[in-house]
Amino acid sequence: MVNMIKQILGKLPRKPSSKSSPGESPADGSIAGSVRSASGRKASFVGSGGAVTAAAAASPVGASNGAVGVVASYEPLPSFRDVPSSEKPGLFLRKLGMCCVVFDFSDPAKNGREKEIKRQMLLELVDYTSTVTSKFNEAAMQEATRMVAANIFRTFSSSTGGEGQRAVEGFEAEEEEPAMEPAWPHLQIVYEFFLRFIASSETDAKIAKRYVDHSFILRLLDLFDSEDPREREYLKMILHRVYGKFMVHRPFIRKAINNIFFRFIFETEKHNGIAELLEILGSIINGFALPLKEEHKLFLVRALIPLHKPKCLALYHQQLSYCITQFAEKDNKLADTVIRGLLKYWPLTNSSKEVMFLGELEEVLEATQEPEFQRCMVPLFRQIARCLNSSHFQSLAWVSALGVAQCLRLCRCVRSWMNIGCYGSLDNHTLVEWTLNPEIVSAAMTFTSKKFFFFHLYTLPFLNII
Repeated sequence: MVNMIKQILGKLPRKPSSKSSPGESPADGSIAGSVRSASGRKASFVGSGGAVTAAAAASPVGASNGAVGVVASYEPLPSFRDVPSSEKPGLFLRKLGMCCVVFDFSDPAKNGREKEIKRQMLLELVDYTSTVTSKFNEAAMQEATRMVAANIFRTFSSSTGGEGQRAVEGFEAEEEEPAMEPAWPHLQIVYEFFLRFIASSETDAKIAKRYVDHSFILRLLDLFDSEDPREREYLKMILHRVYGKFMVHRPFIRKAINNIFFRFIFETEKHNGIAELLEILGSIINGFALPLKEEHKLFLVRALIPLHKPKCLALYHQQLSYCITQFAEKDNKLADTVIRGLLKYWPLTNSSKEVMFLGELEEVLEATQEPEFQRCMVPLFRQIARCLNSSHFQSLAWVSALGVAQCLRLCRCVRSWMNIGCYGSLDNHTLVEWTLNPEIVSAAMTFTSKKFFFFHLYTLPFLNII
């Protein structure tokens, strides 16, 4: 019986020991465990060159430019000028580690002192990268790309479509103020650091490519959708440097940009960085070796020419036109492909877009040789004939003057052009303008006599009517 009573009492819960603190509980124990875990992370963080306390080391970094929690201690490190040359590489790593902490810029008054400390350290890193005289080791490259990734890579809100969406909805993009990045005081310096780091002769591309890899490049390309034009300008310069320095990544970069264009053309029609990407491609196309590879010709046909389809063409048409013209100038045989591509996506009701097409067509015609022109001459003049009926004064002015003069320079036989029936669309007012336009008359007389030109100019429309 006594043993049974002892067993029952042994199963009952015991009172807390007098040695334990009055407020201790299982929940408090789990908090203490998390603090110890944070301390362990702190040790590894400092060991890699950081100087941030447990609260800062345990905070999430790189997901966004939001708050990182309470930074208990964020003290400045010595300046590069105050340490011997032998200690500068180590100090460089420590500063990079501290700059991995991302602050919340939605509240300007929050962590003001820490933000200023980080800004000064970033400026010192930029200056050190520009003046360093020894090669960066692998640890420095790894920490540099980690710091850049922690600060710039983030997810954009999908609630607004940016400039592209405003253009699709019929608003003037120029009149809308783009959303500026609140963290730009730090982001700008981070971008400047990375630009100089990539461009530095002390950065070995064979080692750096391990960290500026395909995943890093894809995330870099995603940032081109930022609404802040200042950020897109830096991204453009950085991607251009990456393309030039890492030859092994060039095909991948072209393919990744190609995929961005496909998604923009056929799925979303929303992207803020198409103009900047086309500007990069313009310089890339300019450096293509001759004869052009088949992959480059396919890129023209499958990506660049279909970029004329979206409604927001005005946002990037200047850069697109330059890329298209570069192809026509490098390989004259592509002029026929380009012209037929323009005719395929020719706008039916958008007169302002039609003016852009006509201007681009004029630039392509300047790079077109006679054999290529003759292959696309019939559908081209049929489209010009339709433009002559346009009620938009700019379209009509272009066709009546520069466009026709350019075509006449290429057309060795004026009779073949007249037989297409383009004159049948002219009214008396346009005929008078053509007669008084010295550029058209001189272009036509290059290939035929003045008497022949004016005879057909005035008689053929009436013959077509009859």
